[in-house]
Amino acid sequence: MNRKKASDFDPEVLQLFDRYVHGQLDRRGFLQQAARHATGGLTAAAILESLAPNYAWARQVEPEDPRIRTSVETIDSPGGHGRIKGLLVRPAAGGGKFPGVLIVHENRGLNPYIEDVARRLGVAGFLAFAPDALTSLGGYPGNDDEGRAMQQKLNPDKITEDFTAAARWIHTHPASSGKTGVVGFCFGGGMANTLAVRLPEIIAAAVPFYWRQPATEEVPKIKAALLIHNAGLDQRILDGAPAYEAALKAAGVTFTSHVYEGVNHGFHNDTTPRYDESAATLAWTRTIAFFETTLK
Repeated sequence: MNRKKASDFDPEVLQLFDRYVHGQLDRRGFLQQAARHATGGLTAAAILESLAPNYAWARQVEPEDPRIRTSVETIDSPGGHGRIKGLLVRPAAGGGKFPGVLIVHENRGLNPYIEDVARRLGVAGFLAFAPDALTSLGGYPGNDDEGRAMQQKLNPDKITEDFTAAARWIHTHPASSGKTGVVGFCFGGGMANTLAVRLPEIIAAAVPFYWRQPATEEVPKIKAALLIHNAGLDQRILDGAPAYEAALKAAGVTFTSHVYEGVNHGFHNDTTPRYDESAATLAWTRTIAFFETTLK
């Protein structure tokens, strides 16, 4: 499968796809509207297929990489769905303690892209834990469309409790140094903001990638330092940014905000055409440097 770029698609198609992956447009609705852009023998179904993720592209760090140790852990979540399972990654070298980072997936469960992000953090010297919100339904099904449908069935308040339990677990893990951060993408970006509000005694650093901001009145609860990444073409998220940043300033919260011009929502996800290598590399370099400064 040839790797396509965002520039290969009409901007309207990318907007339709964004609505589709966030549940604002069903498959039939996407196909009907995308049909306007189906030319030269290309079908709307083929357009949708070309926008789907290819997880072979996400393997920046192989599961068997000798620099890391991985395990699947299941933890209790009494306030959530009872239990939540996730991938734990730690550096192989050194028997000491490591700063902990919770990774929160998009709105489709713990897919291979997010697992690879956890391994990247392990290689960088962090104790990384990537839980799967779909645990109570059997876990990520191997297909993003199915994963999105499954996550929509779950109680969002219980999902929040699951990730709250996961943050507490990684914070007190025997291999943790006691300094804990969180990074999240899309839905996970919103969860990173939520955990910074809910767990000021635990979350020392939060990195939300392109998702909605917490309520302004909740912002003074945040004690973490924030590194915010947004996409320049992601207007629905950017609309809430000014009020959020004003509230952060008023509350004295330490934060840095970056907008990556000319890129789409999801630009860090290296398995889809919305991926932008330059912006993703810069954002990730900044993220690792931020965690090095705030957690190590």
